[in-house]
Amino acid sequence: MNFQPIIQKTRAYLCLDCGKCTASCPLARVDLDYSPRRIVERVIYGEAEAVMADPHLWMCMTCGLCSARCPSHVDFTRFIVEMRAEAFRHGERGIYAHNGILQEVMRIQTLNVHQNRTRWLAADMEVADRGDYFYFVGCLPFFDVIFADLGVQALEIARSAVRLLNRIGIAPIVSNEERCCGADLLLGGDVDSFQRLAELNLETIQASGAKKVIFTCAECYNAFKNDYPAFVGPLPFELMHLTELLAPKVEAGELRFAPLPGLVTYHDPCRLGRYLKVYEPPRTLLHGVPELILVEMEDNRERAMCCGSTAWVNCSGCSKLIQREKLRQARETGARLMLTTCPKCQIHLSCAARDLDDEQAVEVEDVISWVGQAIEPQARTENDG
Repeated sequence: MNFQPIIQKTRAYLCLDCGKCTASCPLARVDLDYSPRRIVERVIYGEAEAVMADPHLWMCMTCGLCSARCPSHVDFTRFIVEMRAEAFRHGERGIYAHNGILQEVMRIQTLNVHQNRTRWLAADMEVADRGDYFYFVGCLPFFDVIFADLGVQALEIARSAVRLLNRIGIAPIVSNEERCCGADLLLGGDVDSFQRLAELNLETIQASGAKKVIFTCAECYNAFKNDYPAFVGPLPFELMHLTELLAPKVEAGELRFAPLPGLVTYHDPCRLGRYLKVYEPPRTLLHGVPELILVEMEDNRERAMCCGSTAWVNCSGCSKLIQREKLRQARETGARLMLTTCPKCQIHLSCAARDLDDEQAVEVEDVISWVGQAIEPQARTENDG
C-alpha cells in the first residue's frame, strides 16, 4: 500500500521531531503511550500498516491543538482522518461508543427513508418551505432520545434557534429531508457514507432555494465549511453559525434580552474555535444579556481544551480524565454553569459531570437554548389593542 499521498497532502514529511505536538496534546498528558509525533514517524518510516491496526489511531480527538502549534504546519488532524479512512477500507474500526447506535442512525440516513424530523416545532414558531435562510438542525432530534438519561434537552437548542430567528424577522426553512451532516462518519473513516450524506444535504438545501444556511452545531458547521467542498465541490450558499448572525444584531441594539442573572463560563468547541476561528460572536451574545456575567476559564479561545471525545469512538478512562480537567477549570472560575455552542461537547461534559459530587459538578448547557430563555418580547405598538 502506498501512503505517500497522505504524507504529502498533510505535510507530514516536514515533521521536525520537535515534540510540540505531543507536548500540547491533551490525550498525551493522560496516556503516556500516546504521541502524535510517534504516529507520524511510524508511517513515514514504513510502519503504516501497523499504525492502522493500532488502537491509538482511533483515540485522537482531532481537537487541532497539535496542528495549531506545529512550527512546520503539519496538518496532523487531517493526517489522522486520512489514515482512518485507509484503515476503514481495510476492515479496521474504532471501538464504537453507545453500542454503535449513532453510527447506525447516520448510515440509515444515507438511504431513501421517510423522516418526521420537524415534529418538535411549536405553534408559536414561524417557519417556511422556501426562502433565503435554511436552519440545519443536525442530529438534535436523535440526541434528545439517545441521551435522555443525561437530562440533555437537545431540541431546546432548535426551538430557541427558531424563536431567535423569528425575533429578528427571519422565518427559516426547516426540512424533513435534511440528514445528519456525517462528520462523525468521516472522522471514523467511513468516507463513502459521509459523501452520500453530503450529496443528500446539498440536494435538499438547493431545492429549498436557500441562500444562507444557519447552524447551531459547531461540528455540522465545520463539516459543511471545511469538508463538504472536497466531496461535493464549492457550495452555492453562504454558511454561518447562529451566533455570527445574532451578534451584530445585539451590538446594533436590534436584539435585546430580558435579565438573566448569574455567573457563567464559556467552553470554545474545537470546531467553532480552532477550526473556524469563531471566538467572539458567542461571547458578544452572552454579554448582551443583562445581569449575566461571563468569566473565562484558564484555557480559552485558541488554547481551549477539548471536551475529551469525538466521533463516538474510543471513549475511555482517558476521555474522562480530560473532561474532569475541563470541569475543574470551569469550577475554578466560580461559575457553576458552563455554556457551549456544540451539542456534542454538552453531551460529553454532562456525562462526565454526572459522576462528580455536588461540590465538583458543573452544569453544561447550550448558549442558544440558554439565551433563548431571555428573548425580550416584541415591543407593543399603538395598534396592538
